[in-house]
Amino acid sequence: MAVYTPVSADDLTAFLAGYDVGAAVSFKGIAEGVENSNFLLETTRGRFILTLYEKRVDAGDLPWFLALMGHLAAKGLPVPGPVADARGQVLQVLNGRPACLIEFLPGVSVTEATPEAARAVGAALGQMHRALADFTAPRPNTLGPAASPPLAARCNGRLGEIDAGLPDAVARGLAAAADWPAGLPQSTIHADLFPDNVLMLDGRVTGLIDFYFACTDARAYDVAITHAAWCFSADGRQFFPERAAGLMAGYLAEVGLTAAERAALPRLAAGAALRFTLTRAFDWLNTPADALVTRKDPMAFARRLTWYLDATPEMMGG
Repeated sequence: MAVYTPVSADDLTAFLAGYDVGAAVSFKGIAEGVENSNFLLETTRGRFILTLYEKRVDAGDLPWFLALMGHLAAKGLPVPGPVADARGQVLQVLNGRPACLIEFLPGVSVTEATPEAARAVGAALGQMHRALADFTAPRPNTLGPAASPPLAARCNGRLGEIDAGLPDAVARGLAAAADWPAGLPQSTIHADLFPDNVLMLDGRVTGLIDFYFACTDARAYDVAITHAAWCFSADGRQFFPERAAGLMAGYLAEVGLTAAERAALPRLAAGAALRFTLTRAFDWLNTPADALVTRKDPMAFARRLTWYLDATPEMMGG
């Protein structure tokens, strides 16, 4: 993806004048991601990420996101904390877009998960949930089960153009989501902990990033989303039970799950897979084939959805 909003050398100099982070040494756009314009900034004092928030992120939510990241960073978790300027402010405006300077964290995202990596991620997720016990500011989940029926309707009956079996898989998923588990322990959750949102070095988690889908929801739903993201092949055709066992062992070493949470995991994971199936399907149907953004195959999560609809709690790896 091309960077959405350019930042000139003069823009950067004026922006950094309000910070005590040293002088710029190098500055370049980061191509990964589709939500925001991100730049890697190296100064005489260290490395930082400069983010300009594009229109997909509601500016009204930014104080909550940045407070969440700051809370976790202050608790010692590997989360990039927002950097305050000389006035103590973290949210700025640059080139007409909300902007923030964020700490740089070392590490790379894994391209092929291992059971050991999955265990480390499960433990990091558990540590994050424990650290969020006293972060009580709520934010609704706009991509929860209630969002799936209208999103399916917005696909305008065209799911069969993607794959002949997709309409039936989505119909089954919608029927299952109508019986959504209730009364489960709630928390602030990441809600998007895919491998590209985790940085690792030497088998250790060194960064949990991209909190812009975070919200208040069932803690076990976060586990389910992470399970769907880490425990299958990229195309969703193969489930890796050893990854699932590692993920769950890592999480359970940090946070216990109630009997109700364990029983709900397959249904929660099916709801997660339905969410990603539908968001990808909508983008697939509405993104021009020659667009700069690469469309993601909805079937990769439709296959996960089908697996979860037939799964038992014991099959989840815990």
